[in-house]
Amino acid sequence: METLTDTQNQPDSRNLAIDRVGVKALRYPVKIRDKENAEQSTVATVSMAVDLPKEYKGTHMSRFVEVLNSHGPVLDVHSISAIPKELLDRLDAQRAHVEFRFPFFLKKAAPVTGKEGMIDYEVIFDIDTTSEETDFEVTVLVPVTTLCPCSKAISARGAHNQRGIVTFSVKFSKDPIWVEDLIRLVESCASCELYSVLKRPDEKHVTEEAYDNPVFVEDLVRNVAAASDKQESIAWYRVEAENFESIHNHNAYAVIEKAGD
Repeated sequence: METLTDTQNQPDSRNLAIDRVGVKALRYPVKIRDKENAEQSTVATVSMAVDLPKEYKGTHMSRFVEVLNSHGPVLDVHSISAIPKELLDRLDAQRAHVEFRFPFFLKKAAPVTGKEGMIDYEVIFDIDTTSEETDFEVTVLVPVTTLCPCSKAISARGAHNQRGIVTFSVKFSKDPIWVEDLIRLVESCASCELYSVLKRPDEKHVTEEAYDNPVFVEDLVRNVAAASDKQESIAWYRVEAENFESIHNHNAYAVIEKAGD
């Protein structure tokens, strides 16, 4: 076989190391473990990177995809952690980073009629690995309804509400928590959760439930933070809420982050 020049391994004279180099926006079919059905099929957008020492001209991009394919389509928090560890070996790196971003679907029944529909949430698995340690972060993006306490207090008829998004990131100290349980934790802290199918009795119910449970964006992040503090398995969290305001031309925003030990 003809010997081909390995340009990536040639020396570089600029004396500059690279923090991350790799591939991103790679779509890959995966089966994610879930609580109800054991697993569900989805499509992840994958990013993978390693550091590059100053003496090397480039990295070997094909090896990222080879490593990903070698682990197959069924992933959980344990199997996905093996990917950056293998990248360290295959690419002679000191640090590797892998991100899986994918839609996660749940079947939800309407609160009164029980009509079922699918609702999707965005989930991110983010893993940073060195030879000494692995840092695994799980993020769920959860849409919710919030109703303004101030509007309710000052208005004779009704109160303005809006749809918001909560970005909830956690790191675990013990066994991981199911994605479904993280989503449910967030939804329980809002004025009301969202549904994909609502008949008239359901719409009446969620409207009145939101009215009975008004929360500012500040209340929302505090509620999620307080609920997280009660979970022994959560070692660190960052909860960010953004309300897409219905009567302003700006969004309301708040964030709380718990420092790691």
